[in-house]
This record gives sequence, structure tokens and C-alpha cells, in this order.
Amino acid sequence: MTSFGYTLMTEQRGPRELVADAVAAERAGFDFEVMSDHYFPWLDEMGHAPYAWSVLGAVATATEHVPFMTYVTCPIMRYHPAVVAQKAATVGLLSGGRFALGLGAGENLNEHVVGRGWPTADVRQEMLDEAVAIIRDLLGGGYVTTQGRHFRVDSAKLWDLPDGGVPLAVAVSGAQSVQRYAPVADAMVAVQPEAELVRGWDAAAGAELPKIGQQPISWGPDAGAATDRAHSLFRWFGGGWKVNAELPGTAGFAAATQFVRPDDVAAAIPCGPDVDAHVEAVRPFVDAGFTHVALVEVGGEMQPDFCEFARTTLLPALREEYGKSEGPGLAVRR
Repeated sequence: MTSFGYTLMTEQRGPRELVADAVAAERAGFDFEVMSDHYFPWLDEMGHAPYAWSVLGAVATATEHVPFMTYVTCPIMRYHPAVVAQKAATVGLLSGGRFALGLGAGENLNEHVVGRGWPTADVRQEMLDEAVAIIRDLLGGGYVTTQGRHFRVDSAKLWDLPDGGVPLAVAVSGAQSVQRYAPVADAMVAVQPEAELVRGWDAAAGAELPKIGQQPISWGPDAGAATDRAHSLFRWFGGGWKVNAELPGTAGFAAATQFVRPDDVAAAIPCGPDVDAHVEAVRPFVDAGFTHVALVEVGGEMQPDFCEFARTTLLPALREEYGKSEGPGLAVRR
């Protein structure tokens, strides 16, 4: 059975609207919600990037039962991992244990703002290794003091911790990162529907853990308008994460995608009113063995109508095709 989620995309929506969307998505019946954690949008046309953690606190108190998580937070530059642990514990408490912390190695787009330069991919992975260990130790309770190659923690302790802990999901992209994080994480995040990642993750973890993917769609009553909207706002998506992680700003993404055509975007993102096309878009993730798939509706102004469409039409169609999950929340591995 597959859990279907809703994406609170901070790059295309203001903070008050994101909170309203979170409530609407819960009422629509989505199994879970995910939120991006950005300092910049991908393209100027997207127009937003509020502070995700303030919004998460508001979402925690405005919603009632839906599980939610960051997708994903980078704990290596903008945020020190000790601070990330404190934020995660606080949101976990505010939400009554509904929050999970998604972690990843980040993008230059968001991390360059602190002026430290952008490390190479291998160094970023080293930093993420250290950060994950620090966060896990702090969320486990007690004092933490450590001196690593990249981070120092001096007698840190979290004084307010949720009883059930905070589950950690880590983003992976290949066999090396799977081997690094499957033994220490509670769930896998990946944006490519690759069955090899799923098999490798469960083998390295020694258990069948949740796997969370994400699929953009551009629903709307007019297929042409939906395609134009997807091209305007989401043409960056086709660059792949090896490229997306390196570009330093929106101008770089605009230049890198200047020759992407609307038809190119429509080939990767279903556009328009066809429910069957949106249902089929998630099949690669389901077939690969992902347990959770978060949908991203393109266009900030589309969110209220999309939530109603999801309530009446899309979610019933998805569950008829793929089944209904009875346990969409993530849990700390014991």
C-alpha cells in the first residue's frame, strides 16, 4: 500500500498561504505532508522563500493529525546540526509527535548565502555524515561534546524532547549514499524512482524502512495553461540533482534552462485535467517499491483548487489504483 502526500513548496507560496494549504491538504485527506527548506526559489518566477521552520511551527499547531516532514533540510552550512536538532525536537513537541526530520547535503542555491563557499560533493557528504551523527546523539538525550573534521559541539543538550523521538529520513542518490545512511536513518528520501535504491536501502538497513519519493504534477482545467505554468515555474526540475546542487542562484537556473521547451517539461510532468495521467505519473515510484509519494502541484495560486480536486477526485483514484496506506507516519527505528 502506498501513502500519498502533499508538498508545501516554500519556493512558490508565502508563509500564511502555506499554513492555509497545510490545513486544506489535511482536510482533503492526504496521508502526509512534506515541506521544502529553502533560502531561494529555483527561478525568479516562483517568487517566494519564507523561513521554513517558522512555517513548520505554525503548521504543527494549525493541523490536527497529519504527519509531516522537511523534504529536506541541509544541516551543513546555513544551519549548524546542533541547531537543527533543537528545531526538530521543538516542532516534534508542537505537533504531538507528528514531525519527521528529512536531511540532505543541500544545494549551493541556498547555502551560498552564509559566504563560506560551496564544498565539493565528497566534502559535503563528509559534513552530512558528521551532522547526522550529531543530530541523532542530541535527539537521543544527554550532553553531546564532539570534535570532528567539520563540526564542533561543546556540551550541548536538548532540554525539550518528544517522548517518541524524532524520526530521521536521509536523502540518497546512489549506492554510496545508501550504504552511508541506511544503517543510521529511519527512512529514505529519493527523487528518482529507482528500484535498486530501494533494494539496496533495505539490505543495508537490515529492515524494510519507509522510502519517500516526490512527483510534480501540473493539474488544471486547461492543458495548455497547465503546460505553460509548468514550463515557467518547473523547467529547472529536468536538470538533475548533480546540476541542481551546484548552481549558485536563480540566474544560473534561468540560463541553464533557457532552451528547455514546454513540450520537454510536459514529457516529464503530467499537465492538465486528465486524472489518469496524474495517477500514472506515480507508478514508477510505486513499482520501484517506494512506500510514500509526495505530490507537488505546480503554481502557488493553484493550491486551493488542487486540494479540492485531490479530495473529490485524485486521492480516490490513486487509492483505487494503488491501495490505501493505514500507517503513513514515520517512526524512530528501535
